[in-house]
Amino acid sequence: MSLPLADRVIQLAFDPGITPAGGGLPGLAVLKNVVNSINMFGIIAVVGALAVSLGVWAWGHHTGGHQAEANGKKGAVVAAGAALGLGAANGIVAFFSALGSQVR
Repeated sequence: MSLPLADRVIQLAFDPGITPAGGGLPGLAVLKNVVNSINMFGIIAVVGALAVSLGVWAWGHHTGGHQAEANGKKGAVVAAGAALGLGAANGIVAFFSALGSQVR
């Protein structure tokens, strides 16, 4: 026999009582260290990508290579966006996690 619609809605609204908690598993500090290192590696790679892109942009501008100049501009914008994303990653996740915890 199928459940009435009201009973199905009540089942969807069930609160399992799960919340994030630090210190529950061993190795959390190591995992944080690994993620911090990956983020730093990414930021260093973006600095290199930005330097190369700016060099290509300048080279294309001074030699009249419009395609190289356009590619250098695109690379610089992408590198700047990647730096913004890497720098703001922790804040973005914290913001949406706090926003998600308010959903009832």
